[in-house]
Parts: sequence; C-alpha cells; structure tokens
Amino acid sequence: MNHMKSLSVMIVDDSSVMRKIVERSVRQTGLSVDKVIEAENGAAALTILNTQQPDLILSDINMPTMDGLELLRQLHAAAAPVKVPMVMITTEGSEAKVQEAISLGARGFIRKPFTPQEVKEQIARALQIW
Repeated sequence: MNHMKSLSVMIVDDSSVMRKIVERSVRQTGLSVDKVIEAENGAAALTILNTQQPDLILSDINMPTMDGLELLRQLHAAAAPVKVPMVMITTEGSEAKVQEAISLGARGFIRKPFTPQEVKEQIARALQIW
C-alpha cells in the first residue's frame, strides 16, 4: 500500500483542453504525479507506449483515428500485453460502450463532467491504492 510513489500518467483525448482538465483533476487528487504523457488518440498512445510505460492510462472513448475501445483492444491483443491499468473517460450515456470497455479490461470509468473526487476514486480503484 505504498501510495507515496510518484506516478506517471498517460492522458489520451483528442481535445487538448480536455487533456488539461483531466491533468488538473488528477493533480487535485493529491496523488504524487511526476509525469504526464499526452496523446491525441489511441494510435498516438500506442506509438508512445512502445517506448514509455506509464503507471496508468486515462483515455477518452470517443476519438478520431483510433478510439479508446480500440486502444484497449490493441493493448490486450499485443503479444506481450501492456499491463497498464486503463480508466476510460466518457460522455457516453450508452451502457453498451461502458460494458464493452469493462469486458476489454478497463479498470474503471469516469463520466464527464467529473469531479476530482470521482477521478481520485477511479484511480485508487484502478491502481488498488488507499
């Protein structure tokens, strides 16, 4: 239960504004975040993941080029799956997408609009801290 570890977090969202909002919320949780890696879609995230392995990925579901569900699929289909916990960020009211993401291995869900408290709870559950 070492929650003092500094975390490296990847934020995947096609909106740079949204990435900043997510980053701010993550920092407001009181978690020690030493590195934030940004990617504008799943394809960009996969490229970055070839060389860097964050402790956590926070990914939007709806993005052009490669969405969050496809990113999850690719990570879990990889020959040596990248075992980075993923929490999905969604505006989806659609339970189907939520269920699909969970079945693909997502550790949790944050619905927009979200509070730092919700972000903290989902991260804590995903990383099994606190």
